[in-house]
Amino acid sequence: MNVEELTSMILSLAGGLGLFLFGMSLMSESIEKVAGAKLRHILEIFTTNRFMGMIVGVVFTGIIQSSSACTAMVVSFVNAGLMNLYQAAGVIFGANIGTTITSQLVSFNLSEIAPVILLAGVLVAMFCGKQNIKQAAEIVVGFGILFLGLKTMSGAMAGMHDMPQVVGLLSSLTNPFLATLTGILLTSVIQSSSVTVSIVLLMANQDLLTLPICLYIILGCNIGACTTALLASLSGKKDAKRAALIHFWFNVIGTVLIYIVLMVAMDPVVGLIQAISSDNGRFVANAHTLIKIVQVIVLFPFSGLLVKLATICVPGEDKNINYRESYQLKYIGEKVVFNPATAVVGVIRELERMADLASENLNRAMNALITLDEEDIDEVYEVEKNINFLNHAITDYLVKINQSTLPIEDLKSLGALFHVVNDIERIGDHAENVADAARQRRETGVSISKDAQRELGEMLDMVNDIIRYAIAIFAHSDESKMQLVLDLEDRVDNKERELQARHVERLTKGECTPEAGMIFSDIVSGLERVSDHATNIAFAISATEKEEEPAGA
Repeated sequence: MNVEELTSMILSLAGGLGLFLFGMSLMSESIEKVAGAKLRHILEIFTTNRFMGMIVGVVFTGIIQSSSACTAMVVSFVNAGLMNLYQAAGVIFGANIGTTITSQLVSFNLSEIAPVILLAGVLVAMFCGKQNIKQAAEIVVGFGILFLGLKTMSGAMAGMHDMPQVVGLLSSLTNPFLATLTGILLTSVIQSSSVTVSIVLLMANQDLLTLPICLYIILGCNIGACTTALLASLSGKKDAKRAALIHFWFNVIGTVLIYIVLMVAMDPVVGLIQAISSDNGRFVANAHTLIKIVQVIVLFPFSGLLVKLATICVPGEDKNINYRESYQLKYIGEKVVFNPATAVVGVIRELERMADLASENLNRAMNALITLDEEDIDEVYEVEKNINFLNHAITDYLVKINQSTLPIEDLKSLGALFHVVNDIERIGDHAENVADAARQRRETGVSISKDAQRELGEMLDMVNDIIRYAIAIFAHSDESKMQLVLDLEDRVDNKERELQARHVERLTKGECTPEAGMIFSDIVSGLERVSDHATNIAFAISATEKEEEPAGA
């Protein structure tokens, strides 16, 4: 083989690998865009026990074609407190089986029809106006590019038979440890065990690698696949790091066990897998699947011990930060694991925390209005600064994630989330207005009658209820409380009109001073507007948003 032929082969191999990686990435990202939100809901609902978590992990990873993406999502769930380590362990076990689906698809060799698949996907993506269908077409495009890359690589590898140096180098790879190390390094660089196993599959089909060595490389791929989750967890909390370590220890211990079996009984193992495989490509795919299934069967009963091992490796607890007082984000931001599929979930958790702060601050301010406690008044202003910080930080984060590859459903909800941030911030502003009134009373000695205090307390109770229901609807999709919000909103509006009328009556009878009357009237109006903002929050991303109009504020 001359220099030109060698150069052509290397370029074809590199180009084929590039197409394969791009196709895999495009297909995985497009699936996450189309179905990421639904898959996330499934992950939240069906991971209450480890066995169900494992089943979900298999299905989830089989659909998105990436155990790295699934594990990274699990890490972000743990980081956000949406999943505990024992639930995460089940999903991680399942993800290790689900990731073998890719090599099974590759082994069926659909390369010949790849151009047709690619053309069909491109035509639909170009000429269809519906966004959902265009995104689905991108999945097909990714699928076609993936197999086109495989075909290009396979053609390049066929030329390797004419290169004695390459054949000799690959034939000399007989050391099991070096083969395993090769799998670890390749997968760590490529960041995908599916890609590495697919390359091994192609080389096995061309008889460039012996079947025993393929098995050892696959074992190395399993360990190398942990790199993505480990890197993703570095910026996370300790439980996020532990979740990544569960994935790591599962693969390390599982690899050691299979390694020992292969060293003792290589021939029977190879014979068994050959018996269910039609060619070398199918052998590699089946071996990949069987290794993972055996590892899960053996280690699943000991998943609790893996959690404890991860806890030993990452001891202690996270630094105890009082997020109510400190100007820090808890569920999103630079110090938290970022994953496109769970980014909006993190925002909702952060908004729920911000809403709790605003609600508590409103009650603190109303209490200070009556007691004239200077410490309460000062604390209202301090908490309001924290709420303003959260307002700017969450808004900036929403702008940032709007530019990332979020699931389609999540992208649709971003506009509503911007409005929710604003509504919560306005509730905080009303709390500050009440604190201003409390300070005015303290400085001027204006008194509020017992009747007025009782009326304000009644209205505040109603506003507290509507805020509580609104947060439950927004943060936990509890739409059973939607009618309660609507009824309360009407009652608050009626209460505001009733109290304003009584206020005028007291002024007319001289039972109230103009200064006290002005404070009372402003606070009643403010509470009514808080109710409006709470109703807006309830309707922000509700399924009934189009059926009912939220209150104006």
